[in-house]
Amino acid sequence: MKKVLTIAGSDSSGGAGIQADIKTMVNHNVYAMSVITALTAQNTQGVYDILNINKDMIKAQIDAIFTDIIPDAIKIGMVSNSDSIITISECLKLYNAQNIVLDPVMVATSNGKLIEEEAISTLINHLIPLSKVVTPNLFEASVLSKMEIKSKSDMEKVGTFLHEKYNVAFLIKGGHLERSAADFLISDNFKGWFESPLIDNKNTHGTGCTLSSAIASNLAKGESLEKSVSNAKKYLTKAIEYNLNIGKGRGPLYHNVSL
Repeated sequence: MKKVLTIAGSDSSGGAGIQADIKTMVNHNVYAMSVITALTAQNTQGVYDILNINKDMIKAQIDAIFTDIIPDAIKIGMVSNSDSIITISECLKLYNAQNIVLDPVMVATSNGKLIEEEAISTLINHLIPLSKVVTPNLFEASVLSKMEIKSKSDMEKVGTFLHEKYNVAFLIKGGHLERSAADFLISDNFKGWFESPLIDNKNTHGTGCTLSSAIASNLAKGESLEKSVSNAKKYLTKAIEYNLNIGKGRGPLYHNVSL
């Protein structure tokens, strides 16, 4: 069995973060492991409190995993401060970690802020260079590129700029673009769009976590980056289409849909 590690924050409501990652990985028939970077008190309506795990404990978790069970792929999600980011990057370089999928989580679906302002540049300098693919949504892609995104052509322009600047693959997620559910992928070997039907469902809590974990699971199984994105996109679409309706706000997905 292939092994996948998620390095991310815990979502007490179970719809995003570590919980969504593990649900996704288990459904992809890979062995899921976790390094928890933060505890959050959140639900479908908002993020109410965040307790960051100290860098020494983050390092201890990573060491415990890599000295025993070597991950075939890694998903990185919420890492809210610079000390944690630097610690993670140093550990991943030490262990020569492979197939890193970076979801640069900055804001929750409910609009709660999940990263400190000064940590954004640390993430750019320390984690992006280690990644096989980075999966920002439109807001995150705008922050990383300092460019406005209002259309699919803007997505392609920003994706191309980021790929050329950082020399890693970027998947620009268009789910927040009106009338669109298209994502743009650019790598050294591929440049193209992944389309899916626009689903009328407000319950999209944890979509970014779910997609990046599905990509990591596919990479762990030996799929190409393009095939991994394609498979993950189809899985995410089915998880939204199920139309699970839990909570009073933007509810979670149904992660247990058939692959």
